[in-house]
Amino acid sequence: MSNPGDTGVGRANIGVVGLAVMGSNLARNLASREGNTVAVYNRSPQRTRTLVEEHPEAGFVASESVDDFVASLAQPRTAIVMVQAGRGTDAVIEQLAERFEPGDIIVDGGNANFLDTIRRERDLREKGLNFVGAGISGGEEGALHGPSIMPGGSAEAYETLGPILASIAAVVDGEPCVTHVGTDGAGHFVKMIHNGIEYADMQLIAEAYDLLRRVAGHDVEAVADVFATWNQGDLESYLIEITAEVLRQRDARTGGPLVDVIVDQAGSKGTGVWTVQNAVGLGVPVSGIGEAVFARAVSSKPEQRAAVQRVVRQRPKVQSAYDGFEDDVRAALYASKVVAYAQGFDAIVAGAKEYGWDIDKGAIARIWRGGCIIRARFLNRIVDAYQNNPDLETLLEDEYFADAVARGEDAWRRIVSIAALSGIPVPGFASALSYYDSLASERLPAALIQAQRDFFGAHTYRRVDADGVFHTLWSGDRSEIRTDTTP
Repeated sequence: MSNPGDTGVGRANIGVVGLAVMGSNLARNLASREGNTVAVYNRSPQRTRTLVEEHPEAGFVASESVDDFVASLAQPRTAIVMVQAGRGTDAVIEQLAERFEPGDIIVDGGNANFLDTIRRERDLREKGLNFVGAGISGGEEGALHGPSIMPGGSAEAYETLGPILASIAAVVDGEPCVTHVGTDGAGHFVKMIHNGIEYADMQLIAEAYDLLRRVAGHDVEAVADVFATWNQGDLESYLIEITAEVLRQRDARTGGPLVDVIVDQAGSKGTGVWTVQNAVGLGVPVSGIGEAVFARAVSSKPEQRAAVQRVVRQRPKVQSAYDGFEDDVRAALYASKVVAYAQGFDAIVAGAKEYGWDIDKGAIARIWRGGCIIRARFLNRIVDAYQNNPDLETLLEDEYFADAVARGEDAWRRIVSIAALSGIPVPGFASALSYYDSLASERLPAALIQAQRDFFGAHTYRRVDADGVFHTLWSGDRSEIRTDTTP
């Protein structure tokens, strides 16, 4: 281990604090890139020792105290914090901030709430320190071999940090999957939306799997083959790829498919919930992401599920699959996926406006093409869409996506219909279709809702045939008055 008196002093150009799997893999990735010397520190010294002993090739500059760790960093000091979000992150940041000097950089690489990042960046800026909230996607393998990285923070910090992050990021078409997203909490906000889209994507895949098993009657191996085939076309993605692999996994104990012995209760770590909560606050309908979050919540209510199953009198008969059913499921999956991404980018646009970020939407799609969980061929189309028109009102407006949805619309409706008739829940498919229908409808029943609001709360309304704001005297003679003019 290094100490202030040895050759480790000021030798590392980047440090990592927190050496659980993600932190350790990120440190190894950094150390494997030419030009990087990596300092490492963990609250538990044994974890640091184990990493150094198992990976001597990395040439880590290891410390057993915060003071030694800080001393081992060359100026401007740059440290990436990879500890549990919340109080643990605050504690490490405070330790480093007490020892760092103006111009030094502290990076939070965890799944922090972007509002915490905004607060931390403001507080550290007052001390002359640079704070960067960086979303890092790709899981353990991504951290080791090349993640997608979404850093926020100041342009000054990115001058130092950018080349280091580019050296470890995934690369697609010669471009590293990293970009300076925007100031303060922009990076963690975009990572939050990424995770929300991930929730929706996984839910849609699960619904497609369920339909192929219960309506088409495929065994698990046959469903795996379907997903493997889909992964050769427009649906090619990491999640489709691993779905086929997961479905082919056999359980050592029973010999049957592993998926059949896993309890059907899906967990979550909160980022999907944050996405929905913040989107609601921004007035952005992310129904696909919301239904994915709610579907996990329903799955994790075994007592309620059992209670309803005890009182159910009769369940619908599962409909028979028809010729072309698999193709219809694929089309419905693709169309619903388009909606999920459209809603996610709507949230990014709204967040950027609310918090004063200048976010390049095409650049976000570009860095999501590799390293991250939602990486997919599909993202190239989103890059093209924003390149053609950076001011799209919605991705559904883009010519390619409009055509793709139009081609799959009949299949989409057939799938949602057969699922409803069969009693098979498809909240992702159904909510995506309803969202699309809402945007495509020339007139919505919201007019009635606005009239109701005016009746019980005098909330007023606008007319289609006249300018101004109006109110009907519901408790009086029911005449209409204009409320936006001064008598």
